[in-house]
Amino acid sequence: MAEVTKHDDLAEFWTLTGDFFTADPVLHSIPIAAVDRRLRHPDPDDQPPLLVTVCEGDLLVAAALRTPPWPLTLTGVPVEWVETLADALAGDVELPGVNGPRDAVEAFVVAWAARTGCGAREVMALRLYQLGELELPADVPGQARMATEDDIELLTGWYSDFRVEATEQVRDRGVEEQSVRFLRASTAAGFGHVLWCDGDGRPVSWASASTPASAMSRLGPVFTPPELRGRGYGAAVTAACAAWAGENGAEHVVLYTDLSNPTSNSIYQRIGFRSVVDSAEFAFTPAGG
Repeated sequence: MAEVTKHDDLAEFWTLTGDFFTADPVLHSIPIAAVDRRLRHPDPDDQPPLLVTVCEGDLLVAAALRTPPWPLTLTGVPVEWVETLADALAGDVELPGVNGPRDAVEAFVVAWAARTGCGAREVMALRLYQLGELELPADVPGQARMATEDDIELLTGWYSDFRVEATEQVRDRGVEEQSVRFLRASTAAGFGHVLWCDGDGRPVSWASASTPASAMSRLGPVFTPPELRGRGYGAAVTAACAAWAGENGAEHVVLYTDLSNPTSNSIYQRIGFRSVVDSAEFAFTPAGG
């Protein structure tokens, strides 16, 4: 019989699950990056994570985590263990949503709804990409540079715009606070924030890459203001950011794309990214809502 355990200590959880996740650093890029940031650069404003393992005898067969405010991540939960996980969590925790490979996510949504009465809606259809051979775009005016402290105000506004556009959130104080926290925490953790500047030196696009962990770096967000799109800036800054990740030790450079945006998907493929797996994010709605 499987044993499900909820853990309170992140370092202990990683001791148990590190080999499990790092065996496939591309598929498990989200948990690897999230744990690495919290262990190496803890933020006093971090809320306690939800950490769960499923063992069959001495064998670890599934692992899931949630680092608020983000949803529960299921890259480490095969479909056959979804109901076991839902049984263990239902009635004990509240979940805002879930993300991960589509098959596991859809199975969990059905299981969670059956146990809690919650509804669910799909927030985003996603695709995970891994960089093959980087192809730098040609003929894009301008050049890349690393962001500095002087750019924080600009990037705070851009990240808020990105969140609103990507998640359909209302731009309110909460979004602004999350933007400030992301930039503060990611800068402290040594993320690469890369700006593409036009011929006049004006920042026109931004991409971020996590500090390599387990030889893996995650790209995102990538943002170009709407009025500046269609000029190649997004492709140029993404390529420059991917190059930064490689120069800083990443053997695996990954990113997620929104499948509803065919432009970004084609751009990333043109500069060398290759499809790995389709994923999804669902948000839960209150029972009876």
